[in-house]
Amino acid sequence: MTRPWSLHLRWPWRTPAEPPAPDDFVGELIILASEGRPISEAATKLAGTMAKKAGAEVHVLSIARIWGTSFGLPNPGLLPNKREMKEQYDHVEAAVSWLKRHNITASGQVTGTRNAAKRIVAEARRRGADAIVMAADPPQHWLVSGMNWAQEPYRVRRLASIPVYLVVETKQTGER
Repeated sequence: MTRPWSLHLRWPWRTPAEPPAPDDFVGELIILASEGRPISEAATKLAGTMAKKAGAEVHVLSIARIWGTSFGLPNPGLLPNKREMKEQYDHVEAAVSWLKRHNITASGQVTGTRNAAKRIVAEARRRGADAIVMAADPPQHWLVSGMNWAQEPYRVRRLASIPVYLVVETKQTGER
């Protein structure tokens, strides 16, 4: 007997399917997302190339991290401060201005959350996005990656039902 929920279950050690080639993208909306890191130029270029080819628009989304709870309750001291929020707004502004300079319709947003992957996927679903583009560090072992905020793009890929394009940056050279 096949259980319907088992068909959609994704185990953390299983690699999600690779998205189709960026040249084959035919959607209307791309989410260029960041879990708090600066939005890389390579990720912006990939989103821009895909959008230009398909005639799509790009929504830039950056997450300002909320650091946790205090005694199980939200605490204002754990919210992002003005400097952290300004950094995220600057990242979004830079990506949106690059896209607009290249004649691509773009908008931007900064939001705060404790769970960046869940928020990015929820925002993509709410907006009806057809793809997500993110910069990412090289993948780590599945057991260790669950504890590392920098591995959030891989959690987004695992949770999303739409293609997630990850632009991986190598640590040694800084190339993408």
